[in-house]
Amino acid sequence: MSSVGDPSDPATSAILRPVDSTAPTVVDPVDSNTSSPIDKRGPLAGDPVFDLHRGGKMTVTPSVPLTSREDLSLAYTPGVARVCAAIATDPELAAEYTWVSHTVAVVTDGTAVLGLGDIGPRAAMPVMEGKAILFKQFGGVDAVPICLDTRDIDEIVSTVTALAPSFGGINLEDISAPRCFEIERRLEETLPIPVFHDDQHGTAVVVLAALRNAARLLGRKLGDLRVVVSGAGAAGVAVTRMLIAGGVDPAQTLVCDSRGIIHRGRAGLTDVKAELAAQTNAADRRGGIDEALRGADVLIGVSGGEIPATALAGMSPGGVIFALANPTP
Repeated sequence: MSSVGDPSDPATSAILRPVDSTAPTVVDPVDSNTSSPIDKRGPLAGDPVFDLHRGGKMTVTPSVPLTSREDLSLAYTPGVARVCAAIATDPELAAEYTWVSHTVAVVTDGTAVLGLGDIGPRAAMPVMEGKAILFKQFGGVDAVPICLDTRDIDEIVSTVTALAPSFGGINLEDISAPRCFEIERRLEETLPIPVFHDDQHGTAVVVLAALRNAARLLGRKLGDLRVVVSGAGAAGVAVTRMLIAGGVDPAQTLVCDSRGIIHRGRAGLTDVKAELAAQTNAADRRGGIDEALRGADVLIGVSGGEIPATALAGMSPGGVIFALANPTP
């Protein structure tokens, strides 16, 4: 007779049998007449993008074996209780004996997703899953996508603060401006772990690195370049700040939004745009993107829409263009 936990016992074998986690299981509705699965994808079927996303792009898999009763006793009760007790005595042990130190939360409210705008938390999930697997693939960092069904700043801050003990860092993603600036600031002031807003800092870091390379190739200095940033949302604001910190002359930097060049005399500026106006555009130039690009050396496009070819023709010879609007540059 087999004993409990004996792999030769059929019931135990079924419990301990490893699960194939190479692909998520997707259960389709069943036709009651034919007992065959109903494919409700319609015209989406056969589309390689939708086929790849079917069932999601990520799973959670164990990093320890769970093939015997001893494995279960170590990974879960009773063994896990000893680890819990040790962490309760010394909370810093959580970094060594849990996944917290190498796991980040990818948090959004779905209000500024790619160039799609405010599409909500459910529609934002494919992007958050994508960012999570990028963290894993290219950084070796585990990430959990979290899409919050609220737009209230206080509620977002309190929710992320409450979730923070489960993570080693917070990556804010696709939250609309200017709300994103306050959310990031308050979380940075509150939490003892890193807080990163990808739309701001990720974009800005890459743009500065790329512009340094471009300037090197052209034999130019950053401080001599006349730069136009098209877009004054989270990315545009952060890019402008980063470029100035990196050596671009703020006096020769222009920032444009949907109403044209941001300047000191313009009414209705938000606090963030008023700060940009005070720091940039020393000549107090006014007008639309055409005027901004006249004589410009660099265009950094981080907003939707199209810029006329005639406006681009007004740039200086050998001008640099970073077309970064997402998903369509």
